[in-house]
Amino acid sequence: MKIGIVNASSRFNRERAEAVLAWFAANFPDGSVTASFHPASFGKHGHFGGDDASRANAFVEYANDPRLDAVWFARGGYGSCRIAEAVLPRLTATARKKRYLGYSDAGSILALLYKAGFPHVAHGPMASDSVRNDTTAWRAINWLTSGDPASWEPSLAEDPRPAVAFNLSIIDALVGTALEPDLTGHVLMLEDVSEPLYRIDRMMFHLTGQASIRKVAGIRMGRVSAIVENDPDFGLTAEEICRYWCERSGIPYLGAADIGHDRHNKVVPFGHR
Repeated sequence: MKIGIVNASSRFNRERAEAVLAWFAANFPDGSVTASFHPASFGKHGHFGGDDASRANAFVEYANDPRLDAVWFARGGYGSCRIAEAVLPRLTATARKKRYLGYSDAGSILALLYKAGFPHVAHGPMASDSVRNDTTAWRAINWLTSGDPASWEPSLAEDPRPAVAFNLSIIDALVGTALEPDLTGHVLMLEDVSEPLYRIDRMMFHLTGQASIRKVAGIRMGRVSAIVENDPDFGLTAEEICRYWCERSGIPYLGAADIGHDRHNKVVPFGHR
């Protein structure tokens, strides 16, 4: 099993990459699972891990490479929405066979791949998470290598409906754009990080106000962590905010989701399982 790691977003340092590769060497000394970082992963262009063209080219090269079995996003941050539309027309039949795993900012590319009918796309831990030296990386590797259901978000075991998971800030930005997939009949799971609750409230207002999103089967709210302090206190939790806007928009609120910007982040394969 050969995994290609690409950086479609913010800057990524070599020391972090070396720690990721050391994790693979320690846990797969027989070489049964290996990983390689695209050389462009360490580029620098302002905020980004290289300019748009270099990041797009790196993703396309690894996606189309027949020697690789999966593509794993290195990190989040910001930037994948700038290259998503440019990479799609360049992807081959080889790219469609691969598994793609990431979350947060990577959701922009995952959304477009899913919209384009790629069958193996999932929200889940990224390569940089493997340095935690806990079950986080194994959850990702088990899905990348076999699609192991033990890695899935728990509610998926009992709910047969198609599902997706996104960072709230990302899916809220994607609605109405060329990257937005058709989520009719899907369970939509949300999570976020480093936002004040008034912004969570505003994004939920906008998201649940979209005609396309009102066609989902329901919404589950994952963890909203590292909340920026609101002065005065906002008065509602993230779950209460989600429940409020679901009720106002007529979208079923389905409860919590075991996803978030943390070590407990579970895998959510997009679509039917």
